[in-house]
Amino acid sequence: MRFEAISWERLADAVADRLDGAGPSDGSAWLKACVDGAPAAPGAEFAERLAEALRLRGRSVLVVGTGGFLRPASLRFEYGKRDPDAYYGGWSDTGALWREVFGPLEAGGSGRVLPDLWDPVTDRATRSPAVPLPPGGVLVLHGPFLLGRWFPFDLTVHLSLSPAALARRTEESWTLPAFERYEQEVGPADTADAVVRVDDPRRPAWAGFRDGDGGRGGGG
Repeated sequence: MRFEAISWERLADAVADRLDGAGPSDGSAWLKACVDGAPAAPGAEFAERLAEALRLRGRSVLVVGTGGFLRPASLRFEYGKRDPDAYYGGWSDTGALWREVFGPLEAGGSGRVLPDLWDPVTDRATRSPAVPLPPGGVLVLHGPFLLGRWFPFDLTVHLSLSPAALARRTEESWTLPAFERYEQEVGPADTADAVVRVDDPRRPAWAGFRDGDGGRGGGG
């Protein structure tokens, strides 16, 4: 895979242009985009940049992070607080994401999305009200391990780190085997519509958009 340097602003514009010209693949009235990446990658920051670029194009946008959809501590830590397999497959409440985030954006849905469900600090429900996303709006979901779960994304961006950069920038080193497993089982760089190398977050590089034959082409 060949990467070329790009600024975060240009990258956000390229992804926003691609989304703005797309139609929902599931026949709904809303687009769903994914910014996939380890906590060491600037996923939340890029999701906000993308949202701003889309708003400048007249789109309503809702940014949601999977950190607000963790399962209660009693379930996350059932096998201990440092179990990489549990971190990989058991920390995020995927059922709640389907029900509260994607369900309202299905064809004929209400468009009322819950922005978060559980506060991992207090280990209590957030009780946040649902947020209406008008038809034609875009959901931008960011977090780790988002690919390979059959979520109905219309466009996916994977923020990629080399193993050395991931190890260097990850404070919770016990999580590293989970990302190794993700690479082996899902192959996010081979799955995402766009791959961005972020070993140095100040100097991102990308490989363009995946074309219909699985190759990569430029964009933006």
